[in-house]
Amino acid sequence: MAETTKLQLFVKASEDGESVGHCPSCQRLFMVLLLKGVPFTLTTVDTRRALDVLKDFAPGSQLPILLYDGDVKTDTLQIEEFLEETLGPPDFPGLAPRYRESNTAGNDIFHKFSAFIKNPVPTQDDALYQQLLRALTRLDRYLGTPLDHELAQEPHLSESRRRFLDGDQLTLADCSLLPKLHIVDELHLRSCYWNMEGVMADLSPTTQGNPEKTLISKYGGLPVPVPVPEL
Repeated sequence: MAETTKLQLFVKASEDGESVGHCPSCQRLFMVLLLKGVPFTLTTVDTRRALDVLKDFAPGSQLPILLYDGDVKTDTLQIEEFLEETLGPPDFPGLAPRYRESNTAGNDIFHKFSAFIKNPVPTQDDALYQQLLRALTRLDRYLGTPLDHELAQEPHLSESRRRFLDGDQLTLADCSLLPKLHIVDELHLRSCYWNMEGVMADLSPTTQGNPEKTLISKYGGLPVPVPVPEL
């Protein structure tokens, strides 16, 4: 990337109108740029009052929006692919996961959680809760299963020791999943009927015996700041 190239990321603001809001797609690209280590300008947009800030270059577009040397990009997946292609090795770290399964691990949790917590029909609560538990269990099982490179080093390893989805380094898969998990974790603290401790108790015995392997605490000590959602 040329030294004169300018990067600007526009994201949704939180309730205070200034800090980064709870939009998972915005947080996703924010994390990608932080992990790339590239200089960029972060602009939070209060969608209730300040949409005119976008009218000159992206009228009607949904956030997040990336300006790359004046070129407007508005699709989250395309922006992520563009950043990975443009800001790659040797100047910047590659963030693509090694394992295809890492890209899809936990990709249905946020949908299942939203369906459960927004459900207007109480009689459906148990069924939706069980669907969410199954999604959480699948993710927990993936996090606990040793990956090929771990087994190559320790053939008899029964429990993965990796820090993140794909290994010991954050990848695009984590950038996609972590903001959603963070919202799930935060929202359960604010709900009178949603109890995360109860959820974790309902997961597999492996999880209960190894709390450091649970889906939220797996990201303990995360070097990238993920904003607390204002819900």
